[in-house]
Amino acid sequence: MKIEILGTGCAKCKALEENAKKAVAEEGIFAQVEKVEDLVVIMNYGVMNTPGLVIDGEVKSTGKLLSHEEIKALF
Repeated sequence: MKIEILGTGCAKCKALEENAKKAVAEEGIFAQVEKVEDLVVIMNYGVMNTPGLVIDGEVKSTGKLLSHEEIKALF
Protein backbone atom coordinates (compact mmCIF):
# COMPACT_ATOMS: atom_id res chain seq x y z
CA MET A 1 0.00 0.00 0.00
CA LYS A 2 1.24 3.48 -0.84
CA ILE A 3 0.03 6.44 1.21
CA GLU A 4 0.83 9.96 0.07
CA ILE A 5 0.41 13.08 2.17
CA LEU A 6 -0.05 16.08 -0.10
CA GLY A 7 0.96 19.47 1.27
CA THR A 8 3.63 22.11 1.32
CA GLY A 9 4.78 21.59 4.88
CA CYS A 10 2.17 23.28 7.05
CA ALA A 11 1.46 22.06 10.58
CA LYS A 12 -1.68 20.19 9.46
CA CYS A 13 0.26 18.43 6.72
CA LYS A 14 2.91 17.28 9.18
CA ALA A 15 0.25 16.15 11.67
CA LEU A 16 -1.56 14.17 8.94
CA GLU A 17 1.71 12.43 8.07
CA GLU A 18 2.23 11.46 11.71
CA ASN A 19 -1.38 10.24 12.00
CA ALA A 20 -0.95 8.13 8.85
CA LYS A 21 2.21 6.55 10.24
CA LYS A 22 0.44 5.84 13.53
CA ALA A 23 -2.51 4.24 11.69
CA VAL A 24 -0.18 2.00 9.69
CA ALA A 25 1.68 0.94 12.84
CA GLU A 26 -1.53 0.20 14.75
CA GLU A 27 -2.92 -1.90 11.90
CA GLY A 28 0.37 -3.75 11.50
CA ILE A 29 0.27 -3.47 7.73
CA PHE A 30 3.05 -2.83 5.26
CA ALA A 31 2.67 0.61 3.72
CA GLN A 32 4.94 3.25 2.28
CA VAL A 33 4.07 6.69 3.69
CA GLU A 34 5.41 9.47 1.52
CA LYS A 35 5.20 13.26 1.89
CA VAL A 36 4.55 15.05 -1.41
CA GLU A 37 5.37 18.76 -1.48
CA ASP A 38 5.64 19.27 -5.26
CA LEU A 39 2.77 21.58 -6.26
CA VAL A 40 2.62 20.12 -9.78
CA VAL A 41 2.08 16.61 -8.38
CA ILE A 42 -0.52 17.91 -5.93
CA MET A 43 -2.37 19.73 -8.72
CA ASN A 44 -2.25 16.59 -10.91
CA TYR A 45 -4.33 14.86 -8.24
CA GLY A 46 -6.83 17.71 -8.48
CA VAL A 47 -6.24 18.68 -4.86
CA MET A 48 -6.89 22.37 -4.24
CA ASN A 49 -6.95 22.30 -0.42
CA THR A 50 -4.19 20.71 1.62
CA PRO A 51 -3.52 18.53 3.41
CA GLY A 52 -4.52 15.77 1.04
CA LEU A 53 -4.48 12.04 1.66
CA VAL A 54 -3.97 9.63 -1.24
CA ILE A 55 -4.07 5.86 -0.82
CA ASP A 56 -2.88 3.72 -3.73
CA GLY A 57 -3.36 6.60 -6.17
CA GLU A 58 -6.90 7.47 -5.04
CA VAL A 59 -7.59 10.79 -3.30
CA LYS A 60 -9.37 9.97 -0.02
CA SER A 61 -9.42 13.36 1.70
CA THR A 62 -8.57 17.00 1.06
CA GLY A 63 -8.39 20.05 3.28
CA LYS A 64 -8.93 18.11 6.49
CA LEU A 65 -6.72 16.82 9.26
CA LEU A 66 -7.84 13.23 9.75
CA SER A 67 -7.22 11.37 12.99
CA HIS A 68 -5.37 8.06 12.89
CA GLU A 69 -8.72 6.32 13.53
CA GLU A 70 -10.29 8.03 10.51
CA ILE A 71 -7.32 7.04 8.37
CA LYS A 72 -7.55 3.40 9.48
CA ALA A 73 -11.20 3.36 8.35
CA LEU A 74 -10.02 4.31 4.84
CA PHE A 75 -7.74 1.25 4.55
